[in-house]
Amino acid sequence: MRADRCDDRQILAVGGEDRMEFLQGLVTNDLALLADGLVYAALLTPQGKYLADFFLLRTEDAILIDVKADLAAGLMQRLSMYKLRSKVTLEERDLPVWRGLGDGPEGAFADPRDPSLGWRYYGELDAEPAGVDWDALRVAACVPESGVELIPDGSFILESGFERLNGVDFKKGCYVGQEVTARMKHKTELRKGLAKVTVDGAAPVGSAITAGEKTAGTLYTQAGGAGIAYLRFDRATGEMQADGVPVTLAS
Repeated sequence: MRADRCDDRQILAVGGEDRMEFLQGLVTNDLALLADGLVYAALLTPQGKYLADFFLLRTEDAILIDVKADLAAGLMQRLSMYKLRSKVTLEERDLPVWRGLGDGPEGAFADPRDPSLGWRYYGELDAEPAGVDWDALRVAACVPESGVELIPDGSFILESGFERLNGVDFKKGCYVGQEVTARMKHKTELRKGLAKVTVDGAAPVGSAITAGEKTAGTLYTQAGGAGIAYLRFDRATGEMQADGVPVTLAS
């Protein structure tokens, strides 16, 4: 078995008899999907801006939240704030997180964001390092990463591709930030967002992308001559540049 351990992840556990209703009223996706495996979702501000993204997994006694470790404390604080009189418990759990490609071990779950990202497994696993270039896979599928393309209190999930990545449900009813998200979905055409670009070279992550004399966006993760960029679509035409490196919108 080959797999890579995700040492940058933290598991939070939401227990108690109200746990399903509690989370259903907070996160962007429908928890009914837990019956089918992992659910990808996010918690937003009331203004509809991204705070944290995570995977949700149902166990017998809790719903587990697989979140980037540096977002865990803030997420726990926000969940505690919303708890009020709900009959839920919140705790951290020491549970290893793994990911791999190909056939996974029994109990592994397909990554719901994109088939190319393989599977995730929770618990102890006797595995050799897979040595996968996960950033290259993310770039190829245009999947954003917490703290890179996904900026807390800055990003909007529809601009970040959450509909394509199975991270938002528009029929589940109310959740925090739902009104802004629904308005972006139904009443406006997205003028900005993440997109895959070709990069003829390499530029520092966060480099401004220019088209002529105008700013067209920001370049983020790059791998194999491609990159993920946040673009103003009306300006992202023809050849652009980031730190002197040619950039074009991928077809």
